[in-house]
Amino acid sequence: MSETPSPQHTALSLAASGVPVLPLRRGKVPFGNCPACADNACGGRPNMKTPGPCRCPGVCHAWAAATTDPAVIVSPEWAAAWRRAVCVGYHPGGAGLTVVDLDDADAIAWARTTLPATRTVPTKRGEHWIYRGTMRSVNAVRPGVDIKSAMAYARYLGPGTGTMTDLPDAVRALTEKEPAPVRPVAVAVPTEAGGGECPHRTPAYLERGIAMAEQRITEASSAVHATVYRTFLAVLSRHGRCGCLTDTHVARLFTAAQSKGETARHCADAWTNARTRLGL
Repeated sequence: MSETPSPQHTALSLAASGVPVLPLRRGKVPFGNCPACADNACGGRPNMKTPGPCRCPGVCHAWAAATTDPAVIVSPEWAAAWRRAVCVGYHPGGAGLTVVDLDDADAIAWARTTLPATRTVPTKRGEHWIYRGTMRSVNAVRPGVDIKSAMAYARYLGPGTGTMTDLPDAVRALTEKEPAPVRPVAVAVPTEAGGGECPHRTPAYLERGIAMAEQRITEASSAVHATVYRTFLAVLSRHGRCGCLTDTHVARLFTAAQSKGETARHCADAWTNARTRLGL
């Protein structure tokens, strides 16, 4: 009777076929960043769009740590993580793939009547449907359905069955639905002495602040709800009293949060709670 391959052995096999891999710890989540990289202090790579965001040799930056380099996978810096790993994760987008994660029987039934057949892998509660091609990753595109591709990770659960087919427009369309309505932001614009213009209205300054807030949310690998709240609080503490923020800015922040699985209601509640705390 053959033994079950270790996570590291499985990772090496996948990497040899061009699939970027990373170890997953208990809870089937990535390992946290090392102290030098905590809160992206190392600077990361611009927009975290490619694996290997910094020179840290450890298992840092969640999905962006995924690698196909066997020397990294067997390195001493990764050894402790493999000893604690419960399974192997991989970056679908880095392998040119998209995983449609179907979480229950209803989602599977929907897929079978809506999407073209492709390679399928059984999960504990549902199935992974794997297509050839990449797209942006979005959770909860419909009940029980998540999309995992670029800037995301998926668990490796075996090779699956069936012939992999090209990513269909029907899957891409799942992420193109209209964004949830955003509550209007009612903040007072203070009157400055001499009628001067609010310094936060400088387009580059405000744009940089919103972009950084979006990045902080989308890079969160754990405690997403808390990260969203803290980010909203930071944005409002900087811009909430001067009238800089528009509905468009708030919609961008809500969209970033919803891309990490937050619901529109959670976004609205977090925004309201942050405003209340600041007395806005």
